[in-house]
Amino acid sequence: MKPFVQIATRPEDDVAATERAAVLDFTGLAEDELIWARLDRDPFPDLRAEDISGIILCGSPFTVSDPVPDKSAEQVRAEKEIFRVLDQVVEHDIPFLGACYGIGTLGTHQGALIDKVYGEPLGAVEITLTEAGQQDPLTREAQLPQTFTGLVGHKEAVNTLPSHATVLASGKSSPVQMFRVGTRQYATQFHPELDVPSIIERARAYRDHGYFSPDEMEDVFAALEHEVADQPPRLLRAFATLFAR
Repeated sequence: MKPFVQIATRPEDDVAATERAAVLDFTGLAEDELIWARLDRDPFPDLRAEDISGIILCGSPFTVSDPVPDKSAEQVRAEKEIFRVLDQVVEHDIPFLGACYGIGTLGTHQGALIDKVYGEPLGAVEITLTEAGQQDPLTREAQLPQTFTGLVGHKEAVNTLPSHATVLASGKSSPVQMFRVGTRQYATQFHPELDVPSIIERARAYRDHGYFSPDEMEDVFAALEHEVADQPPRLLRAFATLFAR
């Protein structure tokens, strides 16, 4: 099998390693089947479209809609690389799955308006597949029900999509929870790479990044501990299954 590539943009080594472990777990891929590309510090590997099965891009402390002068040198470098990769993804029809920061970057690349109107605090939300979402090959492979619980926590979100994008899932406070462009380029606002214990661990690492009030952190975690969000991770296994070659 040709490997998949996981793009990471988390500068913190421990958080980046935890994210990689989760992607390996939920996709079912072995270490040598998932190339780790840490674009906050390094260029994307010298790979051709025919060398890989697909690309996964997970969350990030970066916010793509921030003004460029407010972005760190690491973020500017990472986004330059991501947009270069997305050029190739679209040109060569490379399977792509972006989560949270991935919806902001793919959305921006495709002409969506990404802003802070539909940001959501850390928590569990109800997500509903659209009619197109119920028929999509990836969601069907994942056996997602029409309504399921997703884990979110984001300062920016899709405000409007270009006409060529298809909304696959929506939520009450953030209307675009998943979309597709082309035939196999996907992005989710919710986190398919996180379950409840791991999102709590992740939130502790980013307690001062504005996703929630640090004073309310333990209350937020206590509410999350009663939630079950075991269906979204099926998307990662489905992505690996559908597009492995």
